[in-house]
Amino acid sequence: METVHDSAAGPWDDAMRRAIALARRGEGFVEPNPLVGAVLVSPSGEVVGEGWHERFGGPHAEVQALARAGERAAGATLVVTLEPCCHFGKTPPCSRAVIAAGVRRVVVGTRDPFPKVDGGGLAELRAAGIEVIEGCVEAEANRLLAPFRTRVEQRRPYVHAKWAMTLDGKIASATGASQWISNESSRRVVHALRGRMDAILVGIGTALADDPRLTARPVGPRTAVRVVVDRLARLPLTSQLVLTAGDIPTLVYHTDEAPSERVARLRSAAVETICVNGDATPANETRRVSLLAVLHDLAERQVTNLLVEGGAQVFGSLRDARLIDEVHAFIAPGLLGGADAPGPIAGHGASGPAVMPRLIRPEIERLEDDIYLHGPVTWPVADDTTSA
Repeated sequence: METVHDSAAGPWDDAMRRAIALARRGEGFVEPNPLVGAVLVSPSGEVVGEGWHERFGGPHAEVQALARAGERAAGATLVVTLEPCCHFGKTPPCSRAVIAAGVRRVVVGTRDPFPKVDGGGLAELRAAGIEVIEGCVEAEANRLLAPFRTRVEQRRPYVHAKWAMTLDGKIASATGASQWISNESSRRVVHALRGRMDAILVGIGTALADDPRLTARPVGPRTAVRVVVDRLARLPLTSQLVLTAGDIPTLVYHTDEAPSERVARLRSAAVETICVNGDATPANETRRVSLLAVLHDLAERQVTNLLVEGGAQVFGSLRDARLIDEVHAFIAPGLLGGADAPGPIAGHGASGPAVMPRLIRPEIERLEDDIYLHGPVTWPVADDTTSA
């Protein structure tokens, strides 16, 4: 195996970044569990074992690395992205396996926020005389853990906001035409993104305008639940979402203003309907679907990663409520123009550039002529939304 060389930033940084790269191989396979990677390094600096959490219910990363190292694990340093678990779940506690293997030192990226762990695994290791080092490449380890942490600590999924727009910031023309703004390469990336999501959400406006299937083609490691925010249960029985609801779980969130006969028809077509009321709006006193209530319900269904694909009103409500965690924007080199042509995000918006949320070190990729810009969102401490 390869040898880990000390980096200027810290002696275990290279091994931790390798563990993070290994962990990402589990995307779409391990949820609702967290992504975890592990590397075992001998006293001479040789990597003697590697592993990652490969599938939900399967062996954890530490166990995989220990098995591959065998007797060479004794006296080695375990570099792992997340604190080893210390409770019985679908698998035995990793902390006990680490102790039994004779590991001398454990280096972790970040603590496990799950209440049954949350420092307990590290305490067990220290009690057994194992040296523990915390916070190695912590920012990158926390980014890896962000979807799991969001579901555990905030009781909602990690929200990925995805849209395609022109260079002048339009997601459709003034007449509503939007297919296709992005090119085929961008659409392939979108399908790959869908294939690792637990659920995909759209508003009823997008569902009516585009009649989408919201499936990954080709299929990915996960089959996402399709979710429609539909206050009055207007989703047509002839829509692709309803016609395929018997094969792919489809949820419609509506309010108590939805006519009962529409709700009954959707249920008879294998669509699950959920009544979720929000606050009445000052302008028209109608009750909107509470998006936060939707997110809480999805988290109860073990949804960790949620892809939101529109429309502008849904994005605006999420942005105003500070509920967008990551952005995936596909930018085409075209100029639609039009004062009435919509942009990707409506809502009240920020009061000014100084207090708007920004992407943290976004990645930028070229997909033929399109640009794919994506990254996590950081929110300002001050209130960034204008009053209604």
